[in-house]
Amino acid sequence: MTARSASSLVLCRLLLLLLLLLLQASPGLGISPQPRGHLCRTRPTDLVFVVDSSRSVRPVEFEKVKVFLSQVIESLAVGPNATRVGLVNYASTVQQEFPLRAHSSKAALLQAVSRLRPLSTGTMTGLALQFAITKALSDAEGGRSRSPDISKVVIVVTDGRPQDSVRDVSARARAGGIELFAIGVGRVDKATLRQMASEPQDEHVDYVESYSVIEKLSKKFQEAFCVVSDLCATGDHDCEQVCVSSPGSYTCACHEGFTLNSDGKTCNVCSGGGSSSATDLVFLIDGSKSVRPENFELVKKFINQIVDTLDVSDRLAQVGLVQYSSSVRQEFPLGRFNTKKDIKAAVRNMSYMEKGTMTGAALKYLIDNSFTVSSGARPGAQKVGIVFTDGRSQDSINDAARKAKDLGFKMFAVGVGNAVEDELREIASEPVAEHYFYTADFKTINQIGKKLQKKICVEEDPCACESIVKFEAKVEELLQALTRKLEVVSKRLSILENRIV
Repeated sequence: MTARSASSLVLCRLLLLLLLLLLQASPGLGISPQPRGHLCRTRPTDLVFVVDSSRSVRPVEFEKVKVFLSQVIESLAVGPNATRVGLVNYASTVQQEFPLRAHSSKAALLQAVSRLRPLSTGTMTGLALQFAITKALSDAEGGRSRSPDISKVVIVVTDGRPQDSVRDVSARARAGGIELFAIGVGRVDKATLRQMASEPQDEHVDYVESYSVIEKLSKKFQEAFCVVSDLCATGDHDCEQVCVSSPGSYTCACHEGFTLNSDGKTCNVCSGGGSSSATDLVFLIDGSKSVRPENFELVKKFINQIVDTLDVSDRLAQVGLVQYSSSVRQEFPLGRFNTKKDIKAAVRNMSYMEKGTMTGAALKYLIDNSFTVSSGARPGAQKVGIVFTDGRSQDSINDAARKAKDLGFKMFAVGVGNAVEDELREIASEPVAEHYFYTADFKTINQIGKKLQKKICVEEDPCACESIVKFEAKVEELLQALTRKLEVVSKRLSILENRIV
């Protein structure tokens, strides 16, 4: 074959591949938008949360407040020239957790919220409001000069009757152009909420019966801060193929024959994935002192090695992380982060607990909390737990391990060093040999990670694991057929040229 015909063949191959992609991209009748993080253009705002953490707010309830805060922050356009966020924590005293100037990225804000701890004393709501107005919104703390283009907003979350007055300080705030939202929970004094809130009160006062449902208010605040209602129409979106608008938000979708990628905006030519491929995956990570700091960093890399293989999105894989030692600490729940980048950053920022080894308590936490709807788990999604440990548990694991499997959770057990293999087998799902792994050295856990990748991949996204291979084979088959046809045409052209000569 001549150099000319060889280059023509290469060009034809490229053209055919392009043609296949264009055919796949033809608009179909079955566009199915995929959920995406709530995004909208928000007006530049100095936003301060004022959060009640008095003794009436139990630790598990305070965790719900943190989820609510995170969901609202997720919807904001955070930045020095966009929305700045500060947070005031109060009980009998007032504690500024972080000022408006502290964090210029959404990821940093979410990390700061995850570190919040309740103060657990009285309820001085008036004092907290006074602090927010005079201190938290001040120029020294990152507040911007008053301007028609910049909103000043305070959102108060409380569950009780204040021990001081809120009427006068709230009136001064409203008179100064600060917009006040009041959220009450449980046995809160509703008259106090009305004294605090801006007009119209129907839009600025909210009440929920318990902290377990406070998250439902996040959508209201997501929409409240949006100033553009149809981002698709304005072109203010980054969808590769299809933009589906909703009030103050949008989702990206793909044409028939394409699947939305984990970034929530681009599409690929693979058509796999359905409700059966949705996976809620929670890591239970041993943070006991026997692990040692340098090995704990290797564990973080192990987690992120697994995360890299997942198709992270609202529709496919969600990831949660729990660390345990003598106690159990949720690092982040399912659905908190919707991109691999954010999950991996949260994993890297995880601090080492460095105490005992209560694996049984961790498994019980997984059952009672991690896979509940209120913690972000999705009905119908397969539930996968990956338990990592380096030693013998100081409490019993039998009942919790059995219950996890009885509930249908797919459990993987990973042991290193002094881990007890009998305990690993007790935790692992059937067939046990395929669900438990052991290595003597932390430095080799990446090999376990590779094995786990394959197992989770097949169950998590058949599109990525199988359909793309079939697509490539089909393309190659078509290219070979085209090559044969081109060779025939080339021979006929050659004969015709000879006749003409």
